[in-house]
Amino acid sequence: FNTMIPNILTMLALCAGLTAMRFGLDEKWEAALMSLAIAAILDSLDGRIARALRGTSKFGAELDSLSDFICFGISPALLLYLWTMKTAGQWGWIFVLLFSVCCALRLARFNTDIEKPDPPSWTNNYFTGVPAPAGAGLVLLPMMINFQTGSTFLKEPHFVAFFIVIVSALLVSRLPTYSFKALRIQHRFILLTMLIVGLVAALAVSAPWLTITVILFAYIISFPFGYRSYKKQALKAKKQKLEESETIISSATDP
Repeated sequence: FNTMIPNILTMLALCAGLTAMRFGLDEKWEAALMSLAIAAILDSLDGRIARALRGTSKFGAELDSLSDFICFGISPALLLYLWTMKTAGQWGWIFVLLFSVCCALRLARFNTDIEKPDPPSWTNNYFTGVPAPAGAGLVLLPMMINFQTGSTFLKEPHFVAFFIVIVSALLVSRLPTYSFKALRIQHRFILLTMLIVGLVAALAVSAPWLTITVILFAYIISFPFGYRSYKKQALKAKKQKLEESETIISSATDP
């Protein structure tokens, strides 16, 4: 039962991602992106619930990885191709393929990294590169902003192709980004956090695309802070390890 609930959420996320493709084929772009947003929410919940229920399993991890690739690797690429990149001919298809391939490589690297023995506990606060759900959101930013502004420039294949290349590079990069998995809210900030969540929920209902756009831009702004924080933690861990080694050596050499 503990493993079944997270797997059900993963399956629901997969269904939402596939439904986004169906809406894309019907050119219902807003419904397609909303389906992907639902998939991203479900994807963020399944792992947390699995850890809370102690229901993690190899099967669940493999299912989650396959679901992520379909929802956040294939579906956004297909939507962008149908939305504008097909007007660029074979080059449009090459660029959307690039995004899907980079997403697959990013997920494969993630799956191999989690199997590394005894990583430092502080590394759980960071991802290597942009995770697949965030990458899907970032690559679809031109479409979201187009919903709000109606700008034809945002639909130009050249601009979208440039955006695809940047996001694809972020997916396979070694850039440390915040994971927010180990985020712990201090007791004194609980009320403020609840207020912010309620405000974001209200904004999401009244202006969903503006809310998601602001969240994605805030995520982009967090990149340099995540990089600096990671380097600071790595330097601290290196110094601590060096001090421990010196202590061991001095203890061994003492008469």
